[in-house]
Amino acid sequence: MCGIVGIFDTQGTREIDRAALGRMNESQHHRGPDEGELYLETALGMGHRRLSVIDLASGQQPIRNAQGDVVMVFNGEIYNYRALRDELVALGFAFRTKSDTEVLLHAYQAWGQDCLQRLRGMFAFAIWDRKKQTLFLARDHLGVKPMFYALLPNGLFVFGSELKSIMTHPELSRKLNPRAVEDYFAFGYVPEPHTIFHGAFKLAPGHRITLKAGDSEVKPEQYWDIPFQRAPQRPMQEIEQELTARLQECVQSQMVADVPLGAFLSGGVDSSAVVAMMAQQNPDSVVTCSIGFDDPEYDESKYANEVATRYRTTHHAQVVDKDDYGLIDTLGRLYDEPFADSSAIPTYRVCQLARKHVTVSLSGDGGDESFAGYRRYRFAMAEQRVRDKVPAGLRKPVFGTLGRLYPKADWAPRMFRAKTTFEALARDTVEGYFHGVSRMPDRIRAQLFSDSFKRELQGYEAIQVFHEHAANSPTDDPLSLIQYLDFKTWLPGDILTKVDRASMAHSLEVRVPLLDHTFVEWASTLPPDIKLGGGEGKYIFKKSLEPFLSHDVLYRAKKGFSIPLAAWLRGPLREKLRAAALSPLLLDTGMFNERFLREMVEQHIAGSKDYSTPLWSVLMFETFLRVSADA
Repeated sequence: MCGIVGIFDTQGTREIDRAALGRMNESQHHRGPDEGELYLETALGMGHRRLSVIDLASGQQPIRNAQGDVVMVFNGEIYNYRALRDELVALGFAFRTKSDTEVLLHAYQAWGQDCLQRLRGMFAFAIWDRKKQTLFLARDHLGVKPMFYALLPNGLFVFGSELKSIMTHPELSRKLNPRAVEDYFAFGYVPEPHTIFHGAFKLAPGHRITLKAGDSEVKPEQYWDIPFQRAPQRPMQEIEQELTARLQECVQSQMVADVPLGAFLSGGVDSSAVVAMMAQQNPDSVVTCSIGFDDPEYDESKYANEVATRYRTTHHAQVVDKDDYGLIDTLGRLYDEPFADSSAIPTYRVCQLARKHVTVSLSGDGGDESFAGYRRYRFAMAEQRVRDKVPAGLRKPVFGTLGRLYPKADWAPRMFRAKTTFEALARDTVEGYFHGVSRMPDRIRAQLFSDSFKRELQGYEAIQVFHEHAANSPTDDPLSLIQYLDFKTWLPGDILTKVDRASMAHSLEVRVPLLDHTFVEWASTLPPDIKLGGGEGKYIFKKSLEPFLSHDVLYRAKKGFSIPLAAWLRGPLREKLRAAALSPLLLDTGMFNERFLREMVEQHIAGSKDYSTPLWSVLMFETFLRVSADA
């Protein structure tokens, strides 16, 4: 696991500023504290920070082929590198190292950009082919590893593993992108391919970029997508057996490391499944790490302890104060752009704990997206059943009117929030799902933003992100469609971003077996009704795991990594909230309606309304502005 950076002169003639490249590389020292190297030639500079995981003695980067005309920097792991190495040796390639990095280098030499079709792993890399005068960049299938880039006004193309690395370049504008601001307040993060800044972008999952010297046009192209093509019907028992076998193989393939390796164990289904599979294949005790909370409403540690006891893991647990809100400024620096997922706090803590014991940790992320585990999938499908019974021409006038007339009840459980339900039913599948997942609904954003900022948006609304992905969806099945939307937005933009930055802040590599792209491909072919079966999310996944995990671990209500936001913002953080929401730094942007901001803050603190989610988004946006101004 590493950090990579680069500068490429698209004109193909200029020398690269070594000092600028060095600053970019050192900005992400935390990603690779073991070693750091630069490579420069005319028109090209590459940098690498290394966290040594495989081939500790000779896996240094940037790496060149024997002829010196192909150079590469690489962040990630190629899990099938041993099989690829054997294939490449048979083709006549000689190896100087035992690293997956050199395998990837020779894979490019052997198969060109088609090497992407052979890779299983998490990766972001850049390859300079001097003979072809071509710079080739790629990001893994599901976006586990990040890649940021920008084409500067002077014709230099810069890239890096974190936004901060390319923002160190003085030619890159720090002007905010209004559409990204709208997206952030809708989603709680800025979805790919945009960033919060004009001119800076994320390479989307499953995409690549090819740049030739003399051509400054940057055109990302997709090389992979989730198929969602329905497989022939098969007996459930057969599917369960295949699921377990595939899961075991994915976990085993990701247990290769020359450093201490363990797993996160929250006590939830996914992390428990990964630990169970590790224990089947590991003669030694698996090292597991978990975070508990001192408030039973948020604590799942007893389930983590149960799994750890069953599989005799070497278990490390840490109890976190439910009022662990001291990381706000740290998170602002970590994510480089506004990021409103409050579970980033416990994620940071579990990474901090894990790094004391291991260098690599396996995670259970990805199971909810593949097997429909989120509660919102159940709500969305319940709403869809109603939509299917009411003609489209009647839905909007009937449910839209009810939504406008019904009082708002944020305090009530979701099933009793009739206003929210009516508003969702008035929309189609995509719009209804967007309404359900938005951290700040359309009606609140309409009041939050100033008139001048709305004019700057020129009619743009964050729902367009979903519409663009839905237009490219390979499926029109309602459940599969919203899973597809999550794979394109929520998973890379929130979940994987959260884990990557939190783990790399502690120089910890996190691997995600459930996001092996071949496993995701296979899971996408399963019938939707065995993913969400009888109202039970992850039905087939849980049934397959019954021999390995208890009924309580598998079938209890899902909690997630949540924290008491509403109480924080009414109690110990209320003055910080007031100061942030009404700060000159925030208001001077001209984006916000001060009167509505004040109203939200005071009504929440008084307890008459629950605005905790939108107010946390405001707090984290102000934190981003403050931290980036100081950078």
